[in-house]
Amino acid sequence: MTGAGAPTTAYGHVCLAFHDPAALDARAVPFLAAGLAAGERVGLIAAGSRDELARRLTALPGLDDGLRRGAVQLMSVQEMYRSDAIVDPDAQVRAYAAATDEALAAGHTGLRVVADATPLVRTAAQRVAFARYEHLIDRFMRHRPMSAICAYDRRVLGDAAIDELACLHPESNTGVLFHLHALAGKEPVALRGELDPSNHEQFAAALDRVDPRPVDGRLLLDATGLRFVDHRSLLHLRDHARRHGATAVLRTSRAGTARLVKLLELAEIEVEVGVGVAR
Repeated sequence: MTGAGAPTTAYGHVCLAFHDPAALDARAVPFLAAGLAAGERVGLIAAGSRDELARRLTALPGLDDGLRRGAVQLMSVQEMYRSDAIVDPDAQVRAYAAATDEALAAGHTGLRVVADATPLVRTAAQRVAFARYEHLIDRFMRHRPMSAICAYDRRVLGDAAIDELACLHPESNTGVLFHLHALAGKEPVALRGELDPSNHEQFAAALDRVDPRPVDGRLLLDATGLRFVDHRSLLHLRDHARRHGATAVLRTSRAGTARLVKLLELAEIEVEVGVGVAR
């Protein structure tokens, strides 16, 4: 859910901001337990040794048995990445695709991961690359049996840095006002929430990092869950469409959006009112 409550898995990709590792563990245990009950391979990726990670999951039913048979995996983020690593988005998705295939080949029904990615997004350059990865893995999870909680430590990163990533998940427990995420079909993205004067620059950055591409000259966006859009965000969308020589097709339930586009004379944006897209 969006807000201060516990997040839910809409289609398996949740952003969780936390202040205390114990709070993360309290979310991780039931999430991973549900995966084990469904026959999935589950994993925890975080700072610390294997023994330290195992102690964090002592409340997980069947932990010892899961570790023995490979249904539970524990991975130290320090052993997987350098402290200054900038993630290669495409390579990271390929790694999870391979891990999902390995889980299926081993007889599991899918892959479920809790990853504390805080060390990988400390700098602006790291976040730019990781934001692109978040969208690519979001799209991957739409079509393959993988789900994840992506966790970020507020004490280290601060809310502004986390919001750069939270807005690229379908669900989060942060105060981010809009979500730009993948769809089940061929359409590039969905937009939900509110685009107002306070976050139009964040929206522009998200568009740039996600870089949704047009198909046959049309860039389709499902905005039926968008409650409000400011003219500044429409200008950013127009600029993105221009860069790709395309028309942005904004599908919305709000007739006011069409009137605003017409008033601003945004020839690169076409508004379809009352047309939904399969989620």
